[in-house]
Amino acid sequence: MRRIRLAVCLLAWACALNAGAGTAYAAFEFVTAPKLPTLSSVTLNAKAQTVNTTMTNFSVIDTRGTKSGWNVTVIGQSGVGKSAVFAQYCPKAKCGTDAEGYVAAGHKMAASSLKLNSTGAKFAGGIGAAPTFLCGSGCNVDSATAVKIASAATGGAGESTWTTSGFSATSLALAVPTTLVALANEEVYRVNLLWTLATGP
Repeated sequence: MRRIRLAVCLLAWACALNAGAGTAYAAFEFVTAPKLPTLSSVTLNAKAQTVNTTMTNFSVIDTRGTKSGWNVTVIGQSGVGKSAVFAQYCPKAKCGTDAEGYVAAGHKMAASSLKLNSTGAKFAGGIGAAPTFLCGSGCNVDSATAVKIASAATGGAGESTWTTSGFSATSLALAVPTTLVALANEEVYRVNLLWTLATGP
């Protein structure tokens, strides 16, 4: 049996608004950005496996007073130096014959191998109606298509600072196929994820 290591590169994006001269600063941003915890290594045993871990908590502040609501989405990033799915990655200057970065034509996992389940999680601490999670049946995380994971309704929901809690020990589930290849020379399977806070429910 061989063990593989997994890594996640994260980037959180939000916007902060200045209400203008002579007025209070209006914030709309992540106070604590969403991120995935360090994923444990996996022992390959020629069987399909599901590896679970707990999603980390995050918080959002909205003091704009616009009552326009907000949402949080996640998407796997593609492009130069990025991968929207778990792909073979060299984390140091040299891994055998591979240079640092994603390995061209390297091994990959299928899109949507990692899912977030928000059952039991909640938002607390703000003003008005609490935002809601949208992943009670599981949302794909490692995909090139943006997925909305949480939403605050228009009309005053989600104002002030809201913090999550209650993610279960199985809130993140990684499906490991029988065909996954163990990597040599300290290489890992890595994915780039972008979390976005935007206006609108």
